[in-house]
Amino acid sequence: MEVGLTERLDSFVRKHNDRQLATLPLAVFVISLIILAITFASSGSPVKLGMDFEGGTMISMATQESVSAIEQKYADYPITDVRQAGSRVIMQFGPMNNELQQELVSDVIDSYENVEINQIGPVYGASLQKQAVKAVIISFIGMAIVVFLIFRTFVPSVAVVLSALSDIAIAAAFMNIVGIELSLATVAALLMLIGYSVDSDILLTTRVLKRRGTPQENISNAMHTGVTMTTTTLAALVAMYFVSTFSYVLSPSFSQITLLSNISIVLIFGLVADMMNTWMLNTSILRWHVTNVGTRRRKA
Repeated sequence: MEVGLTERLDSFVRKHNDRQLATLPLAVFVISLIILAITFASSGSPVKLGMDFEGGTMISMATQESVSAIEQKYADYPITDVRQAGSRVIMQFGPMNNELQQELVSDVIDSYENVEINQIGPVYGASLQKQAVKAVIISFIGMAIVVFLIFRTFVPSVAVVLSALSDIAIAAAFMNIVGIELSLATVAALLMLIGYSVDSDILLTTRVLKRRGTPQENISNAMHTGVTMTTTTLAALVAMYFVSTFSYVLSPSFSQITLLSNISIVLIFGLVADMMNTWMLNTSILRWHVTNVGTRRRKA
């Protein structure tokens, strides 16, 4: 599978010039930024915040009632989500005052069995939000510094940083489109995505700048290694997504593992974006840079 994909991708890169290769990833990047800007204008955050950052209450209980019936039953409360997970139903509520929260908790405990309750206050959620933003920014800045120290060349370093930024922006826009909220789990996925992105981009840049041979030969060699690495990771993430999301279909005793499900789907989409950004955007910039440097040297 990797061999066929690599050959098709290599053939595609060889047949298109640098401007043509860069057009699609840049267009997707711009569209992603527009989506994030619209979400920010409407909600005050580029990605819709989940309970971890806004505060709220999550309740899981064993019941045979339908999701619609439960949603109607608790419509007077600030309910934001109700979903079936095997033999259990999970309800999520936004922030509410202590009196209303105690009333909700009492009603659920009296009505259902095996109740699990998780509560996060809005003040604590806001504190977590600030820490998460700091973690992403510091990680990205640290990555950029390391990249510039490794290559000490402006254009290739900017290409790596741009590719990583595009991966994160596309993954975040995808979260908005499909309704995945920003939580501690998805922040962890975005942080991991920085590492995955830089890994393949540094591989490509190192092969092109520091190996003998033509730029296209070095790109093809890097592609065989990089695509194999990414597709192997994708296969593991797809397996994790299906197990964590749909295991209850095999047995009602299993429940959906939302944390792993969200991490895996964000990483899957982010790695697909990374394939595009690495082997189209970054490749086009590197090929243009090496060709121009070689031309200037011959003229000198």
